[in-house]
Amino acid sequence: MINRSLNIDVLPSVDFMEKETQGMVIGNRIPKDYFETKGTGESDITVHAGSYHLALKAASIERYNIMTYSSILPSIATKISKPNTVTHGAVMESIMSVCTAEKGERATAGIIYGWLYNKKTNAKFGGLVCEHFGNYGIKELNSLLSASLEELYVNGFSNDFELSNITYLTESFTPKKKYGTALVALCFTSYYYPVLQIQ
Repeated sequence: MINRSLNIDVLPSVDFMEKETQGMVIGNRIPKDYFETKGTGESDITVHAGSYHLALKAASIERYNIMTYSSILPSIATKISKPNTVTHGAVMESIMSVCTAEKGERATAGIIYGWLYNKKTNAKFGGLVCEHFGNYGIKELNSLLSASLEELYVNGFSNDFELSNITYLTESFTPKKKYGTALVALCFTSYYYPVLQIQ
């Protein structure tokens, strides 16, 4: 008799995997190459499939499925030029700031990032990124971005690391249609996979 009340996935035993299969154990993948991009879009219909999508198009990333990260850059992260070719439907992981506003309101989005260097060895440790958005002018937004980055830096990094090579990436406009979206992003194109064990 089959018990249909249980929904159990049967996985291969450890013994089976050791004897019958070959593979490897990998650690958390580390983002490597990235590019900067930005864009604006406006629509009289909607936001997600309207102004947001058109902002992605202006940024040349509308053919990707977008996923977003929190605000940390690994030491191996390297800025590259925007790729010329896109695989339709590929996953694009990013650090992104997005601002949506209505007709006549300013939409401003920004990212600031900088690199941490060891005070004793000058070795590159990694990067910090902050995003902010709102109905600001660029000058006010940059001031808020700087304050956010400084707050991150002094809460956990300032004792051991210098923060330098700071970059601002901003976009701002006032839509003439019902909805408007401004966005900026760091988009990752490659990853390093640490191999922990080969079985």
